[in-house]
This record gives sequence, C-alpha cells and structure tokens, in this order.
Amino acid sequence: MDTHNSDAARPVLEAPDIARVLTRIAHEIVERAKGADDVVLLGIPTRGVFLARRLAAKLEEITGRAMPVGSLDITMYRDDLRLRPARALGRTEIPGDGIDGRLVVLVDDVLFSGRTIRAALDALGDIGRPRAVQLAVLVDRGHRELPIRADYVGKNLPTSLRETVRVQLSEEDGRDTVLLGVRENAPAAGQ
Repeated sequence: MDTHNSDAARPVLEAPDIARVLTRIAHEIVERAKGADDVVLLGIPTRGVFLARRLAAKLEEITGRAMPVGSLDITMYRDDLRLRPARALGRTEIPGDGIDGRLVVLVDDVLFSGRTIRAALDALGDIGRPRAVQLAVLVDRGHRELPIRADYVGKNLPTSLRETVRVQLSEEDGRDTVLLGVRENAPAAGQ
C-alpha cells in the first residue's frame, strides 16, 4: 500500500462501494470454491487482515457457517529488508486446523508490484502445504514486477507511477475509503 499523503487525493471507492465489492468477492469465492467448505482466509497485515475478517463475515452470511480467518505476517520474507528500515513484526495467526490440504485465500488491500504476495507465498510455504492458494485484493493498480495476478479484485484501478493509492478502513483509520492521489515528490513523466 502506498502511504504518501496528498491534498489532491480523491476518493475512488467509498464505504458503500467497499461493502458492495466485498459482497461480490465473497459470492465469487463461494462459486469458484464450490461452496467454500475448505477455504481459509489469511489477511496480510495490516489492512488485509481487516478485509479478510469482513470477507469471512460475508461468507458466513452466504454459507451459514463460520469461515476460518487469520493473518499472515510477511515482514521477514520481504526482499527489501536491507533497503528500508526494519518494520515491527506483525502477527501470524493460523486458524483451527491449519492450512494443509485447504484452499487458502490470501487477502490484501492493494496489489501493486506483486512483491508483497511473493513474500506471502514464501511465508505460507513455511507454515504448511495448502491444496491451492488464491488471492483477493480490494484494489489492483497494475505495475507488476512479478508474474502474479489476483483471482478476486474489488476494483481495477490503472494508475501511473506518479499516483498513490491509499486504502483507509474504519478499524484502523476511522473511515472506509480508497483515495487516489499524486506523489508530491514524483518525477515528471518520462524521467
């Protein structure tokens, strides 16, 4: 997720839009997983965990049964640890019966370069062996650096590298919105 603030940021998704796309994603998961009997949702901290919990609640509404949901910290699997200051470790919480032989749906807020998801796949491999892994994201902004794509996308939002995408969720930020802005110190086009 981009965290640069900008006064010119404009909302591209508001609370009702976010609720609607999460409902759609939940229905798509049930359809593609043929009932979602063996699905485990793992959110990538921080906002991916909140989105995974919301998806689990929607899946429970649809299927009538509680959906296992947890979190997957990727901090020690990042490929930029030597380039950036150390981050505080998040929590990995694997629900109930674990992930072996199950369909794991990784949940994140923004899909950008794909490096976060690569790190998540590495972390997942150290925990167990799922039957399959799928990816659900609230926003896909493009600019992939790795061959990774989301199975479930709330909104495709083509962006330039000068733009920022900031997701705010009520659990962390006090409101639900996705903001599109321009990086204040971004190079001009063509540089």
